[in-house]
Amino acid sequence: MANTELNWYVLRAITGKEGKVKEYIDAEIKNNTLPYVQQVLIPMEKVLQTRNGKRIVKERNLMSGYVLVQAQMIGEVPMILRNTPNVVGILGGIENPVPLRQSEVNRILGKVDELADDGDQMMIPFVVGEAVKVTEGPFSGFSGVVDEVNNEKKKLTVMVKVFGRNTPLVLGFMQVERE
Repeated sequence: MANTELNWYVLRAITGKEGKVKEYIDAEIKNNTLPYVQQVLIPMEKVLQTRNGKRIVKERNLMSGYVLVQAQMIGEVPMILRNTPNVVGILGGIENPVPLRQSEVNRILGKVDELADDGDQMMIPFVVGEAVKVTEGPFSGFSGVVDEVNNEKKKLTVMVKVFGRNTPLVLGFMQVERE
């Protein structure tokens, strides 16, 4: 059963090869060998990190191993997409690919747009009990465990051993990194 509507579909790709899949399909679209494919998207999120005292914004794959394709599943299109290098499969299979619901597409695209706008507002969430290393300030180089997380103020309470005693430190998200 061919789906003649333009919908978003999910390709399962080899983890780490999502960019190669996107490049290949974009090249096929440019060469007009895939006329029923509109666009290809890898949902990315921006993550703020501190390296050597400098803040760096890096992009990270939001859904590792997945590539979104807006297409009409007519004729050989599902088979061509499935046989793309580094593609493992299509969600729902070749015979009956399952399109994403519009609410899912809006959530994914909305999240991508929201993250693109909030580059400086991006925070790295930490979990209570997680091991972290202090990267800035007088306790730089000390390791500890997250005791409390305040997402609103972007602060952590980290328990660090100083002179054999656990000492609570209140640090900003940018002053620590995961171990």
